[in-house]
Amino acid sequence: QLQFVESGGGLVQPGGSLTLSCAVSGSATEYYAIGWFRQAPGKEREGVSCTNTRDGGTRYADSVKGRFTISRDGAKNAVYLRMNTVKTEDTAVYYCAADKTPFEGRLCVLQIGPYESWGQGTQVTVSS
Repeated sequence: QLQFVESGGGLVQPGGSLTLSCAVSGSATEYYAIGWFRQAPGKEREGVSCTNTRDGGTRYADSVKGRFTISRDGAKNAVYLRMNTVKTEDTAVYYCAADKTPFEGRLCVLQIGPYESWGQGTQVTVSS
């Protein structure tokens, strides 16, 4: 059974950096993309970034493009989210999840619908 465990969250000052980790248990053949999502208090969960596990393609939300970087370590079965130049509006609980729907020839999506096997989340607070 596919399971995700997020870690690396914490308190960071505006303009600072943080790296989130998503440890994946289960076979990589079970999913085609891994996504990072976040949910701020009082707001809906939104897609932040995702990566295709077959060809390494990546996608970013406009709000984090140029500041966040998603990466995957297949040997460690882990996915990371490097967050640079963070802003107060990046404060949220961050989650990772898998898209098990087979696809090819396109990038992963940031819509929540296809994703499942959600982790418990890790809190990121950006504040001075």
